[in-house]
Amino acid sequence: MNLMIQKIPAEPGPSIGAILIDSGRLTPEAAELVLDRQKTEGIRFGAAGVALGLICEEDIQQALARQYGYPFLAPGDDSVSEEVVAAFRPFSPIVEQLRALRSQLMMRWLDARSGLRALAVVSPGAGEGRSFIAANLAVVFSQLGQRTLLVDADLRRPRQHGLFRLPNRHGLSSVLAGRVEVAEAITRIPGMIDLSVLPAGAVPPNPQELLCRPQFAELMAGLQTQHEVVVVDTPAAGESADYQFVAAQSGGALVVARRDVSLIRNIQSLVSSLQQGNVAVIGTVLNNG
Repeated sequence: MNLMIQKIPAEPGPSIGAILIDSGRLTPEAAELVLDRQKTEGIRFGAAGVALGLICEEDIQQALARQYGYPFLAPGDDSVSEEVVAAFRPFSPIVEQLRALRSQLMMRWLDARSGLRALAVVSPGAGEGRSFIAANLAVVFSQLGQRTLLVDADLRRPRQHGLFRLPNRHGLSSVLAGRVEVAEAITRIPGMIDLSVLPAGAVPPNPQELLCRPQFAELMAGLQTQHEVVVVDTPAAGESADYQFVAAQSGGALVVARRDVSLIRNIQSLVSSLQQGNVAVIGTVLNNG
């Protein structure tokens, strides 16, 4: 029997011009002007549009991201807070730094600690950028195609539901209290494809007791089998011992410090307490914001 294998050409994706028109960045009439300039000067469509002043470099980068299936949200989309900058400006300098952090974590954490997929994001005090880093780090992991879950384990001052515009009636606290199943509390983020969020839920009167329960350890173990990356936001270390229980069940921790805010002695104390609890401190991030 002779088999003849025929290569089927891949269906071409939309052109940069079509994407810019579809997103409202160019009118069809303006696109014709860009095409004329492109043919006359023998340059790329994007370069011609910039030369005419009809589009900017950021427009081109966003169109390229859409052309190559790189998930991001359109500017002005209010379904997610603008503080989640990685969801809106994937090529900005700050997001490039987040991608560099992602690369370091993949080498030091995901590859080195096989089977452990959860990372607790911790900081000595409030206002040091812990929730910001956790949210944006989860986004850049999901943009890599990793099935990512962001867990808000700050049962005292939760923020992730606000950043992702989610209702906070049910969440981690509800699951640990046995009021809902975890699948009911997790929300897939539209437009982000591989990103889901488990918000904190209603603030309970006994957050530490909930996190100490065997159910939390079982939950974290289960979540790590269902997702490739689990990023966990935690309460400020200086305000309670909650972070210790969360980090212990995560296995790894990323310490966030803020320039001109965090004290060195507090950072050292936090790292020491994590290590004493057999938590691998994967690295430290200095937040300049």
